[in-house]
Amino acid sequence: MMDWTDRHCRYLHRLLSRQALLYTEMVTAPAILHGDRSKLLDHDAAEHPVALQLGGSDPDELLRAVQIARDWGYDEYNLNVGCPSDRVQSGCFGAVLMERPALVADCVRAMQEAAGEAEVTVKCRIGVDDQRPEEALPTFLDTVRAAGVRRVIIHARKAWLQGLSPKENRDIPPLDYPLVIAMKRAFPDLHISINGGVATLESAEALLAEGLDGVMIGRAAYHAPASVLAEADERIFGAAPGPGAFAALEAMRPYIADHLARGGRLHAVTRHMLGLFAGRPGARSWRRILSEGAHRPGAGLDLIDRALTEVRVPPSTED
Repeated sequence: MMDWTDRHCRYLHRLLSRQALLYTEMVTAPAILHGDRSKLLDHDAAEHPVALQLGGSDPDELLRAVQIARDWGYDEYNLNVGCPSDRVQSGCFGAVLMERPALVADCVRAMQEAAGEAEVTVKCRIGVDDQRPEEALPTFLDTVRAAGVRRVIIHARKAWLQGLSPKENRDIPPLDYPLVIAMKRAFPDLHISINGGVATLESAEALLAEGLDGVMIGRAAYHAPASVLAEADERIFGAAPGPGAFAALEAMRPYIADHLARGGRLHAVTRHMLGLFAGRPGARSWRRILSEGAHRPGAGLDLIDRALTEVRVPPSTED
């Protein structure tokens, strides 16, 4: 979800669900040490609970990155050991670290030293390249558990670092949900969430019924946020239902107005809202108007109003 789940995206998603744990896009430890920290770490207080997802393979760099990030008050620090991007392979972090569980253990110990009361978690794949997942995954989990990790998110696909592009790695390797479910039974003390290919709340509910502790939904929640997140609080968490798409859009207006007043561009926010009305009549026109106009100088809330006229429905059926 690099370049997707930025602070504007997370603000919208938090409006739709008060209960879901939100994750930042992956930020590398060297970027925090040497880059624009405000740009990388700033977030709105309304986003909580929110986890900072980190990439890195140097324990000292990760320790210092978490020390810095503590000033921003994140609720969790997650080490990504599942991303197959070319950028992370060249930097020896991400999914390639599945082959080096002892190094991952050193990294999480260093992060824990700096994290204070916040939890340090790990996101991984079931294996990479020629590894046998039924052997590599339990070894990996046993190693990070010994390092003090108590919560793991498992993307239920292998990552093929040789031969497949990052995009292909999201779709071509087959999903192995039974293996992840078996890991929960083998490691009952670990909080294990599953990721990969989950597109609906019905699918999430079925996986939770298998005994898993959580479900991470990425692209489906991004492309159709109201369809996934607005019902999650009631169906998954047993809490009050979240607002629908129209109510969330109204709640976004002050946030967008403040962003524009600070010199921001409308497109920076609305690019995350293109799927807000997915499945409704007029959703395509909503997307087209925002896509074509939001990047233009001076674009503002009036453009949103124009796009919204395309998806208005009779009051009796509005959410």
